[in-house]
Amino acid sequence: MLRVLEAHKIPIHCIAGVSAGAMVAAAYASGANVADIECVGRSMKFSDVARWTINRLGLAGSDRMVSFCGRMLKANRFEDMKIPLAIVATDLCSGKPVIFQDQGEVFTPIRASCSFPGLFMPLRYQNRYLIDGFVSMEVPAHPVRRMGATHVIAVSIPNAKEVVDPTSMFSVVDRCFQVMSERLQVEWRKHSHVVIEPDVADIGWDSFVSAQRLVEMGEKAALAALPAIQEWLEGGEAGIARASTGTGSRAIVPQTA
Repeated sequence: MLRVLEAHKIPIHCIAGVSAGAMVAAAYASGANVADIECVGRSMKFSDVARWTINRLGLAGSDRMVSFCGRMLKANRFEDMKIPLAIVATDLCSGKPVIFQDQGEVFTPIRASCSFPGLFMPLRYQNRYLIDGFVSMEVPAHPVRRMGATHVIAVSIPNAKEVVDPTSMFSVVDRCFQVMSERLQVEWRKHSHVVIEPDVADIGWDSFVSAQRLVEMGEKAALAALPAIQEWLEGGEAGIARASTGTGSRAIVPQTA
């Protein structure tokens, strides 16, 4: 998606990420080019960012994310980013989003934002336990509005079309979050001008071998959204627009944006 926006000279003045999206957002904001980010995505393995462990709080630790992100990012502090960046995690006790931006190192916020409950152990930070930002804010549209964005392009990954295995703890937890996200999406959509949803619902969260297809579907979805986005640059009024690639990808401009 980023490659399409760059190719068509769509300016990006700030960027925010949640969960795995925090890695991509931070890398792009730091000045990493799209080709390098794509290369990392294609070669990435789960073991690059996680270490299996025996712990009552989760099945894996995320300490490996520090070295992984260190190789991908061109800067490791918010104040050194080329583009203003926000990363969202969730306070386990209060259930409220914790938004990191402006200053400080970025590796801890990324680890916190990726700490999917049950899979990764919560990250302890300043006497708080932080978990996946997805729990409190599926798509970080509101933070970029607060950062001054006048037009927001939101990227939403559709829920996977997987059969729930009631004997698998992770499958049950994952499905619970899918149900929750469907009920809460009204909140972030009201802060978004264009919502891009690539047709990747049939790809599992751990299907790293599908990286190339994910990139291709993201590109198609972004191309479908271009007419609506380019209308902003031409001074057009934001109304309702739809575009389709024929694969299910679509872009929506809400009338109430």
